[in-house]
Amino acid sequence: MVVVTTRVLVFILKPLRQPRVIAEILGGVILGPSVLGRFERFANTIFPLRSVMVLETMANIGLLYFLFLVGVEMDLAVIKRTGRKAISIAIGGMILPFVIGCTFSLLMQHKDDSTHHGTFVLFLGVALAVTAFPVLARVLAELKLINTELGRIAMSSALVNDICAWVLLALAIALAETNSTSLTSLWVILSSTAFVVVCIFLVRPTIMWMIRRTPEGEPFSDFYICLILTGVMISGFITDAIGTHSVFGAFVFGLIIPNGPLGVTLIEKLEDFVSGLLLPLFFAISGLKTDIGQVGGPKVWGNLMAVIVLACSGKVAGTAAVAYYYNMPIREGITLGLLMNTKGLVEMIVLNVGKDQKVLDDASFSIMVISALIMTGVIAPLVTAIYRPARRSVAYKRRTIQKSKPHAELKVLTCIHTPRNVPTIINLLEASNPSRKSPICVYVLHLVELTGRASAMLIVHNTRKSGRPALNRTQAQSDHIINAFENYEQHAQAGSISVQPLTAISPYNSMHEDICHLAQEKRVAFIIIPFHKQQTVDGGMESTNPAFRMINQNLLANAPCSVGILVDRGLSGSTRLAANQVSHNIAVLFFGGPDDREALAYALRMSEHPSITVTVMRFIPGDDASRTTSVEPSREPGDPRVLTVITDAEQEKQMDEEFINDFKTKTANSDSITYMERVVDNGEETVASIRAIESVHDLYIVGRGQGMISPLTAGLTDWSECPELGAIGDMLASSDFAATSSVLVVQQYVGLGPQHESPPTPDSPTAQADLDEQLNAGVHQTNQRQPPAKGQNAFNL
Repeated sequence: MVVVTTRVLVFILKPLRQPRVIAEILGGVILGPSVLGRFERFANTIFPLRSVMVLETMANIGLLYFLFLVGVEMDLAVIKRTGRKAISIAIGGMILPFVIGCTFSLLMQHKDDSTHHGTFVLFLGVALAVTAFPVLARVLAELKLINTELGRIAMSSALVNDICAWVLLALAIALAETNSTSLTSLWVILSSTAFVVVCIFLVRPTIMWMIRRTPEGEPFSDFYICLILTGVMISGFITDAIGTHSVFGAFVFGLIIPNGPLGVTLIEKLEDFVSGLLLPLFFAISGLKTDIGQVGGPKVWGNLMAVIVLACSGKVAGTAAVAYYYNMPIREGITLGLLMNTKGLVEMIVLNVGKDQKVLDDASFSIMVISALIMTGVIAPLVTAIYRPARRSVAYKRRTIQKSKPHAELKVLTCIHTPRNVPTIINLLEASNPSRKSPICVYVLHLVELTGRASAMLIVHNTRKSGRPALNRTQAQSDHIINAFENYEQHAQAGSISVQPLTAISPYNSMHEDICHLAQEKRVAFIIIPFHKQQTVDGGMESTNPAFRMINQNLLANAPCSVGILVDRGLSGSTRLAANQVSHNIAVLFFGGPDDREALAYALRMSEHPSITVTVMRFIPGDDASRTTSVEPSREPGDPRVLTVITDAEQEKQMDEEFINDFKTKTANSDSITYMERVVDNGEETVASIRAIESVHDLYIVGRGQGMISPLTAGLTDWSECPELGAIGDMLASSDFAATSSVLVVQQYVGLGPQHESPPTPDSPTAQADLDEQLNAGVHQTNQRQPPAKGQNAFNL
């Protein structure tokens, strides 16, 4: 019941960009006495008293292991490297809400309460001052701020805040458990310190011994894993007996586990079960304890609103003041303050412990839970409204390989899903002839799906030095990818190639935005992205992830430069190639149009490599073929984002002729280039001609042919599985064709798109330059939101 309710709420709240913790707490509130629990029959049937005890036990076990995982994933070295600014912002953001919580506790505590006032003050102050690092990380990723300077400061500050919150929580629990004498409280604090010391100097060396006993690359024995998981329970029991809370012991035990293979193994074994099933039970229990009915009367609701407004504004004011001291713009300071108001697990633990220790009564507990829900829920909408990072519309001319100068640096953005994509992309880059005269700058973008896991977020934040162990499987993959490219850079000719690794963490449906923004910011001329299918052992093609296809389609529709989709069938198997080890036979199939010209421009660059041979096969319509190449707007079924490009056929033909003649002139004395022409009348003859050279080449480069309809490819689109590759690309990528040849399908950037940038003012030099380029290219673009009048098929210049 709990899991289904929370999952449904996650689905409902997803469009509102609400973090998962909101759905989980809200699910508990709905099932509890506030909504459904009001019906006595429902409460007695679903949550009878005897079952609540079992549920609470399961929730506490889940909480114990979740906090252990948080400790395993947290790298204290990151906090050392966060710098003075992040630490100051974290402390500045904690002091004011803490003071406000202390002041406000005077109004909320009843006169007849037996609890020591200092304990109540401490609990309320900690609950208001804390920031939830996992929740904040997800909010930042959703708002596309995780890779910005603001995002990095927010995550660093939240990490520091989290550690401070744990220290204060341990102190608060020590005082709550022992409100009789101050000596007992001192004993609890000293015992807790002794426990931490024993863990560091006794337990950690034992775990290190286990790791050394396990050969590298071998799995850890079940006995060791079982021993560590039992250690979590024992640590929880010890700290509970001392007088702090069991979660404190589990968290400290997690912190002493060294980052590396053991941490990865523990996370893989536990995370899905604990996060997916047991943790929602803890939030449900919190919801079952929350009775909105207790928050009765205007005075109490006034108190609630005052808590929310004062705590929120206190955190914003404190954070903004420190940010202003460090010369950050005031708007960024306010945004940072709002982001630091995200609440989550730690606050819920504080409130639950407070309620169990009778420090908080039912009304106070309910007020604090509702305030946590509201404060976290309004963050994403408020930040979206207040802070819109200026996506500067960078105007740059060299958005295509064709327009890039021969001896200027070529900027390429390569997108990687898994390490399997790496070898072929590295070999393709090496084949692109990087040299001192014409260097290549490669931005390597590891694409990671945004999930509910906080651990995935740390790979962006945790910019560790090479050689340090990974926190999780995603980070291990990221390290593997980065190391492969850095290794390639080191062994390449000095000054010929530079590599800059980056990571994009996004939901798959908006991942193309990150790629486009990065391409625009870095002034990239060419984006290379893997095809969504990969080759199987028997030579067939199977889909790896349907979401990859959606990313590719969105990217083709919105990219601010040329795009190449790489169908990977291997391109010399080795992962690192020196210049003299490369030997490729490359075929370019030329039918005409901007995409084919871009493909040929790329091949021309490759042909300068001493060990590469390029065959250019140009297809010319025969007498029986229709001489008039009709043109229509590019279509993608059900995709409104695709730009409508209308070209003038005769002008395109003229440009093709000029480009081919120029190509022949440049390569007249080259032994590495073979130019041939094939006269064909229809699609069948085209396929037969391509099949004749099928076994010779290990890479085909073809244009996507967007917007062009040629009699030479007539009939090929009828059987098309992947229209995003174009007729010829789809045929070459199919399972029954060219089983040993990789394919690069190229789409040329042809003009400004309405989706990603507003056109410059008509009088600006950029606008004039763009207009000149469009006039020269004979390309006219219409905004698809204004469709042509009925019966009108094309617009011409």
